[in-house]
Amino acid sequence: MKKKNIPFSPPDITEAEVNAVAEVLRSGWITSGPKLAEFEKATAKYCNTNCSIPVSSATAGMELVLKVLDIKKGDEVITTPYTYTSTSNIITHRGIMPKFVDVGKDSFFIDIDKLYDAIDDNTKVILTVDIGGVPVDYDRVKEVLKAKNREDIILMSDSAHSFGATYKGEKVGGQFDFHVFSFHAVKNLTTAEGGLVAFNDNNFRGKEDLLKELKYTSLNGQSKDALSKMQAGAWKYDVITDGFKCNMTDIQAAIGLVQLQRYKSMLDIRRELFHIYDDMLKEKEWAILPLEKNENMETSYHLYQLRIKGFDEEKRNTLISMMAEEGIATNVHFIPLPMFTFYRSLGYNIKDYKNAYDVYANEITLPLYSTLSKEDAAYVAEKTIECVEKIL
Repeated sequence: MKKKNIPFSPPDITEAEVNAVAEVLRSGWITSGPKLAEFEKATAKYCNTNCSIPVSSATAGMELVLKVLDIKKGDEVITTPYTYTSTSNIITHRGIMPKFVDVGKDSFFIDIDKLYDAIDDNTKVILTVDIGGVPVDYDRVKEVLKAKNREDIILMSDSAHSFGATYKGEKVGGQFDFHVFSFHAVKNLTTAEGGLVAFNDNNFRGKEDLLKELKYTSLNGQSKDALSKMQAGAWKYDVITDGFKCNMTDIQAAIGLVQLQRYKSMLDIRRELFHIYDDMLKEKEWAILPLEKNENMETSYHLYQLRIKGFDEEKRNTLISMMAEEGIATNVHFIPLPMFTFYRSLGYNIKDYKNAYDVYANEITLPLYSTLSKEDAAYVAEKTIECVEKIL
């Protein structure tokens, strides 16, 4: 078979997105404006939530929530060490040392059984992570809070991967107090860069208008957005808080609106490719396949996270190199945070998170995207089998 060139996760952009961007560029208004307002309504409808606020990234969205809810030094935020650094960086930005709870054994997800003992009097937020498109068991987390008599704790989900996933028959977005999605270039739905905060209670914790507060805080704390200020005679504004600058632009929103119209078909393709991998790998004794669905949920098919029995970190890295020689780009999701220089400098040690290290050491993420052909997916699976069995 001829060697191919298969990238890891290119964006799925058509002429429809190109034309939508061109329309915005010609309109004379390219920052936050009417397209953003349209995208805000469309995403809230898709997530079946009362409110959504598109922002410049999921990272910014999560930190925006922490700021508006006044989570600060002295408060405690519990999260997982098995995630991308955004989840934890936003906590350190608030002057807080994250409290990591290890993942479950042979699991990518925070060990919900360990949450009860991790919660203390200072715990203000639990920040879970949906990985690969698979939602956390949100209701089990809520049950822990109820058992602990701590339903005052804010629940936020880093749902960067799970836009379009379902939990108990509903789209992910309204299960926790806040869900934050990513629309980065490698995500299922992209706005080039971008993110979304979705929530239901606009009077959360006594807020008069939480959506409004999130919006002005995302605009340097100013009382008017740029479109309002540009109206004749409406130049004057106030600064209400020391906000961030993390609004989404109309250019990004225009891309997002087209992607949203195409999204069902894009997910259908991802599901089909996922099944090609499953069908070719499921008979292999060494293959630990990623979760697709169970009685509670269905993934958004963002990542195909394959684990290989008997592999250690060195063998996994050899596999990545061998796959590259076959023209296939792969990845690892994730390097546990305590392995990085910054987190080691804060005193974290990967030896304290054995389960996180164990799932990292033999994990390889195969290419999965809506422009990948069935033929190429079969090639990836075939070469994965061939390379693994050379190493074993």
